[in-house]
Amino acid sequence: MKILVTLKRVVDYNVKVRVKSDGSGVDIANVKMSMNPFDEIAVEEAVRLREAGVATEVVAVSCGVTQCQETLRTAMAIGADRAILVESTEELQPLAVAKILKALVDKEQPQLVILGKQAIDDDSNQTGQMLAALAGLPQATFASKVVVADGKATVSREVDGGSETLSLKLPAVITTDLRLNEPRYVTLPNIMKAKKKPLETVKPADLGVDVTPRLKTLKVAEPPKRSAGVMVPDVKTLVEKLKNEAKVL
Repeated sequence: MKILVTLKRVVDYNVKVRVKSDGSGVDIANVKMSMNPFDEIAVEEAVRLREAGVATEVVAVSCGVTQCQETLRTAMAIGADRAILVESTEELQPLAVAKILKALVDKEQPQLVILGKQAIDDDSNQTGQMLAALAGLPQATFASKVVVADGKATVSREVDGGSETLSLKLPAVITTDLRLNEPRYVTLPNIMKAKKKPLETVKPADLGVDVTPRLKTLKVAEPPKRSAGVMVPDVKTLVEKLKNEAKVL
């Protein structure tokens, strides 16, 4: 069984981002970049399934600039067998990425596609669902446990009212939640081994996909600074302030 796992290169979650002075976006110049945390969980789950004997091959895929090769090498250091970079300097929006992945699914014919549920830069939470719709595959989002056996994937997921369990016939699309697993620490020997693993580079045009952006960002702004809190002597004063100043009552 082949597993296709996707990953995105994003600003590291420890970095405090700054908005560009012209409001056109976030400044990523000289900023530390890393693998999207949800995608790291997806890679770890794919590798665990292969180690358990459920899968025979894990293929890591990323879409973006040339530097995404570093992120793919990290995925191969975790345990992916090979990688594919769909190289593009365009702004890749969720629908464009989903179309690219659909083309790769048609080419690679994986039995399972695992994605992070969302990226921490745009928080769109759309690509996995769009891919499932385009490819006509069953999907399970926000997975907190995945069991694959007998041509089916059993997925546990948290919902507002508690939890639910879904049974999917393979091939299928799964997106990962934070509780699914804890990614392993990447060791130096595995980093060195990853340098020798195959990494294929293709262009969106090679896959017959048009990635021209359909959405335009009008403005990016930092959230307004919060004003300082006020101590009140009693409940009566609190209610008056909520009514007269905050106007929430």
